Amino acid sequence: MRAIAGLQPTGFWARLNNFFAIDPKRSTGVPLNNQFRNPPPGGNDPTLYDDPVTVPAGDLAENPYWKRDMRRSYPKLSIVQQPDVVALLTVGSAAAPREDVLQIGDAGNKQLVEVKEEGKQGLSTYFAKEKSAFKGVLGPNGMPPLPASQHPQGKRYEMLKDQTYGGSYPCRTFD
Repeated sequence: MRAIAGLQPTGFWARLNNFFAIDPKRSTGVPLNNQFRNPPPGGNDPTLYDDPVTVPAGDLAENPYWKRDMRRSYPKLSIVQQPDVVALLTVGSAAAPREDVLQIGDAGNKQLVEVKEEGKQGLSTYFAKEKSAFKGVLGPNGMPPLPASQHPQGKRYEMLKDQTYGGSYPCRTFD
């Protein structure tokens, strides 16, 4: 009458269980530990355990927590000082150098040193000396440039009729 696969009640509770159970021979589903825990807890030799280490994540010397912590990897600020801006306005950048101003060779190196010294005085003195320096930076109507965008005129999204709810559903769709 008793199933071997699981732990069954005994005594008075066994009779009560048999009386109320739909199928008294069915197991309760509670497994017997000595049958179903293979290997049993503590059955393996702890000295034989091989710790799975992944390289380079397992190397704690070269992988500190602050480098792995993605929750606190905030964006880094990019700071441009006024001497850098004066140098960019005077001779341009490496990506877009001003060919008419920048000299080649040792004269160019001396020119860069002069520009750095001039930049230490600040942007206001540079703009006072060079009246047309900011015209290459500002837009045609004197406004600063807008942030870069993939779609400067805007992108219109066309919704297909089979993507809408139709007229019978009380929901507005704008097409």
